[in-house]
Amino acid sequence: MTTIPPPGRPPVVDLATWQAARDELLVREKAHTREGDAIAAARRRLPMVEFDGTVEVVGPGGPVPFLDLFQGRDELVVYKHMWHDGAPHQGQCEGCTTTAWHLKDAVYLNARGVSFAVLTTGRWEEVAAYVDFMGYTEPWYSVRGVDGPAGGAMGYLTCFLRDGDRTFLTYSTTGRGNERVNASMGLLDMTPYGRGEAWEDNPEGWPKGENACWTWRSDADGNPTWGPTSRPRPQWTRPGATPVQTLGRNGHCH
Repeated sequence: MTTIPPPGRPPVVDLATWQAARDELLVREKAHTREGDAIAAARRRLPMVEFDGTVEVVGPGGPVPFLDLFQGRDELVVYKHMWHDGAPHQGQCEGCTTTAWHLKDAVYLNARGVSFAVLTTGRWEEVAAYVDFMGYTEPWYSVRGVDGPAGGAMGYLTCFLRDGDRTFLTYSTTGRGNERVNASMGLLDMTPYGRGEAWEDNPEGWPKGENACWTWRSDADGNPTWGPTSRPRPQWTRPGATPVQTLGRNGHCH
């Protein structure tokens, strides 16, 4: 068996040498896990912001109070999906599309007393058509015109607590904080080539990545691109989506 690595690849070693290197990295991984646990403990101790839970949002059945999103549970996680008014389905935000696509069933959250919903500022008529086209199964609501913790800026994962009829904002994150939902990102981080994005620190000679977020948009043939023919990739890889011909404006990376 040859020990000469392919060009631009890490060294080829025997199993014992690999295991020693793996064990060394495991020490760092465990420290990372413990620090994550400490951060989570601090997160649980953040102060809360009380807000009016009777403020109305719009869902499939019309206006409902924000309290209804808890579905009788004490905790609620929402994803605030950005929205481009009037854009066709493929013109919606590629990052938000990716996030929403990764959590289509909240049954385990529900079993732990946590509800989940997606909020967006789009008009409900547009939102309903988009949700139907994408095949999303999570509860969606329009928070158009709603200010404060129930509405506010989009592109965030946000957590709430309910105590009877009182509602509280407890935590919110955006950007790479949203990767908590995107399990594919974590799996890609474990693979030899990683995410393939330009910002990654890769070995010398490794396949070059594209611009950050290139995995989120492609043309109709699946080639990564940013431009008037681009579309969120998860949306156009599912069966039945390819016959759609109209093209929307490309979104923005967050």
